Amino acid sequence: MGKWQRVSGRYLDVNGVRLYCDIDGHGPSILLLHGFTGTSKVWRPFTDSLAKHHRVVAVDVLGHGNSDAPASPQRYGMTETVNDLFDLMTQLGDEQFACLGYSMGGRIALSMAAMQPSRIRALVLESASPGLREAEERTARMERDERLAMDIERNGIEWFVHMWENIPLFESQQSLPPDVQQVQRDGRLQQRAKGLAGSLRGAGTGAQPSWWGHLRELTMPVLLLTGEKDRKFTEIASQMAKELPHCDHVEFERTGHCIHLEQPARFEHTIAEFLRRT
Repeated sequence: MGKWQRVSGRYLDVNGVRLYCDIDGHGPSILLLHGFTGTSKVWRPFTDSLAKHHRVVAVDVLGHGNSDAPASPQRYGMTETVNDLFDLMTQLGDEQFACLGYSMGGRIALSMAAMQPSRIRALVLESASPGLREAEERTARMERDERLAMDIERNGIEWFVHMWENIPLFESQQSLPPDVQQVQRDGRLQQRAKGLAGSLRGAGTGAQPSWWGHLRELTMPVLLLTGEKDRKFTEIASQMAKELPHCDHVEFERTGHCIHLEQPARFEHTIAEFLRRT
């Protein structure tokens, strides 16, 4: 496998856009995908541990961090996003790899598994969903996301970050140490309005396909992670676990939506054990 080494800050040209990624370690590869408003930096507390046995590829999803933020919402579509990431991994020499995604990143990871299952060796989904089952739900969600995208463009990133960090989904994070909250806030403030708006319009929960009918076809090992306080996504994961052929669901006590931020030590251990087994 070669000696462990770190290569940071790499850009790759993929289908006419430029994506930023950090690449660490040697071994079987694992692709890490952050959530909406995040960047590849959210995974750095876990990179050293993962890189002991894996090549870790942490990407800034299109519209986020240092990756490009195109003007066209269609360029952020789930099919385009998935194709970009598969092409990126092909450039890195990986035809098959594990994938870990949080929230939006989990929806992308699941979309990758649904679209090209033979390339995904194992799948870890943190607080994620297969999308919305009904067309009416998807239409209503797209309308809400469009209103939010317009508000971001109109009012700017500072307004959005203040609003976003106070939504009920993140209520459990209010008890985190102030320095932890500040690091997350600083990362969000560095985003671009056009990138977040484009991501909402192109790859939002309403815009993406529903994968509920495809779950039984996914035969790779799947680990679902949810927080006890995040009842919505815990219920979604419980339903998914009934459909996925080879699935474990771990529920973290006293934890909300962002498990890797709220319970980092247990999160790291749980991921490591799953990857060791697979």
